[in-house]
Amino acid sequence: MSPPRGPLAQLRRGHEQLVLGLLRKHGPLSRGELGKRCGLSRTTLYDILASLVASGTVVAAGQQDAPRGRGRPAETLTLNPDAGQAIGIDFARRGLHVAAVNVAHEVVGAVSEPHDAGLPWEQRVELAERLVGALTGTGSGALRLGALDAIGVGVVGPVTGPDASEAGDDAPAANGAAPHPVQLLLRERFGVPVLLDNNTRLAALGEAIWGAAAGEQDVLYLRLSHGVGGGLVIGGSLHRGTQGLSGEFGHITVEPGGARCECGGTGCLETVASIRAVLDAYRAAGGRAGDVPQLAEAARAGDASVLTLLEDVGTKIGAVLAAVCNTIGPGVIVIGGELTETGDALMRPIERALHEHVMPVSRHLLSLRRATLGEVAGALGGIALVLHESPLLSRYPAGPDLAKDPTMTPSRHP
Repeated sequence: MSPPRGPLAQLRRGHEQLVLGLLRKHGPLSRGELGKRCGLSRTTLYDILASLVASGTVVAAGQQDAPRGRGRPAETLTLNPDAGQAIGIDFARRGLHVAAVNVAHEVVGAVSEPHDAGLPWEQRVELAERLVGALTGTGSGALRLGALDAIGVGVVGPVTGPDASEAGDDAPAANGAAPHPVQLLLRERFGVPVLLDNNTRLAALGEAIWGAAAGEQDVLYLRLSHGVGGGLVIGGSLHRGTQGLSGEFGHITVEPGGARCECGGTGCLETVASIRAVLDAYRAAGGRAGDVPQLAEAARAGDASVLTLLEDVGTKIGAVLAAVCNTIGPGVIVIGGELTETGDALMRPIERALHEHVMPVSRHLLSLRRATLGEVAGALGGIALVLHESPLLSRYPAGPDLAKDPTMTPSRHP
């Protein structure tokens, strides 16, 4: 069941988020202090607080000392860190990344572990369960699985459908597609809704909320990893496109008649700018590098063959970015992924090609930035799907009404 979407329900939700935001920012506050900061009428504020206290989202933190002769101390209110938690999991091609936040939007843990690219889904989910377990503990900030509300998941490749489908049972999703295997496996283990989207688009969401593009309204995100893809934020909202197929920048042709791509095309950017493509090209030129850190070390050492290669790769990337920029007009471009570890050897040719090919009138309006969240960006984006509180998700299908989900089954965890 979806949350109510009427004007009054949206207004109330906005008031709730205003109050919760003040408690996140300032910590424990009295009702009087909240009233001064939020600008709501006393009646409205007290009604909102009563609802938040009744739901357990807000709890009493203690009492403030009142001035002598001023009566009883004022009660202060604070967010309840045990009221609800969210987990984000990024099932990347060759690794698993898990992050968790509490109701105060505080990251209570993050952990990653590499694995073989061909690892079956059952084993990936077992690994995910173990990593989630590694975040549990007895400290005040530890992840408590009993307070888990939902899991947001990123997977490699297109995620088709009108929304980020939620696996409630074995029935097909609303668009006629069966739930992804990872949704069913995670639901079986944790007993909570599982929201799914492309992991690179979730990384774009993470960078736009917590990372390099925080606060920006129009953002182009590109990740250079084992695959090449990205995401778009347009007018302050994450753009998914028809059937969720937005952001496939890796499949723009840069070399007509070039190498065959996994998508079925030829000469795609991914055949030139993915980790495997770059390493293969470097070794074909006589270089010796088994991974990206070794490639980056060769670049820092001034290896002419790697510098020439990265110049060519960066030029092609910059040309693609310029074409997209000329179409949608973003203010910020964020580049992420392991290949950015090569630093200026890659970033400078990207910037030069971007400057050369983008429309002159918009050159000074563009900001090119390195991603800041690292490998947990996709997991944090998955958490954003669960929370669904960022304005970036205003046009994105909402998650399930977790409190009223009729398909919920008891969690295996205490």
